[in-house]
Amino acid sequence: MRIDLHCHSTASDGTDTPAELVRKARAAGLDVVALTDHDTTRGYAEAVAALPEGLTLVTGAELSCRIDGVSMHLLAYLFDPEEPALLAERELVRDDRVPRAKGMVAKLNALGVPVTWEQVERIAAGGSVGRPHVATALVELGVVPTVSDAFTEEWLADGGRAYVEKHETDPFEAIRLVRNAGGVCVFAHPAAAKRGRTVPEARIAEMAEAGLDGIEVDHMDHDADARDRLRGLAKDLDLLVTGSSDYHGSRKDVALGAYTTDPEVYGEITRRATGAFPVPGTGGA
Repeated sequence: MRIDLHCHSTASDGTDTPAELVRKARAAGLDVVALTDHDTTRGYAEAVAALPEGLTLVTGAELSCRIDGVSMHLLAYLFDPEEPALLAERELVRDDRVPRAKGMVAKLNALGVPVTWEQVERIAAGGSVGRPHVATALVELGVVPTVSDAFTEEWLADGGRAYVEKHETDPFEAIRLVRNAGGVCVFAHPAAAKRGRTVPEARIAEMAEAGLDGIEVDHMDHDADARDRLRGLAKDLDLLVTGSSDYHGSRKDVALGAYTTDPEVYGEITRRATGAFPVPGTGGA
């Protein structure tokens, strides 16, 4: 089995619609794909309706969190999307995305960059607006050559000149909410240092004690040394190890299935989850 547990669609900051995503996942030879848009589950229905035969969909979301001033993401899998407490928190985070993006536009304007909110809104195309949409605007204007080049201290990285904070959930509270909604939590790209400061291992150990299920180890932003270190940490803390592409369509230079999760780990995730179940494809529209 080939299993990719971290992918984004136009429901947040990917460039493929949910339907396109699942079709491309099957064409790429995947057997299981997770839809993990940022702080939203809006893409579920379209993905399920288009799910091709031979592909199983894991529903999820990538939750925006912050601890000790460090931004981090939690991948939540197979939770009940209608559970009220987790739904309310997701909406709180999502509602703060628009004023935050407008704040980044204002800061960029003050730096002499002629980006407009209308441009960012067009790029987001109704999705959950975020920094990648602002970064894409910078690419369109020729300010930076790629989206990744916008995530520096000069521009949009944490603490960068045009960075604006947003509401982010305490990870311990997020773990509690996801578990109460029947879901499973995995710390996304914990050693992605080029994105900014990372969470110390001591804090990850505290999260493990609080119910964190796993850490994403095999990821494009982790070099070989980071992966070895994270595997050792996962073993010490008895955490699951996942791998995934963090696919965003054309917004990032990584292919579906570039990194994958071991079938036994996937089986354990589905065993632990009680809020939802993987959806097998039957030949969608």
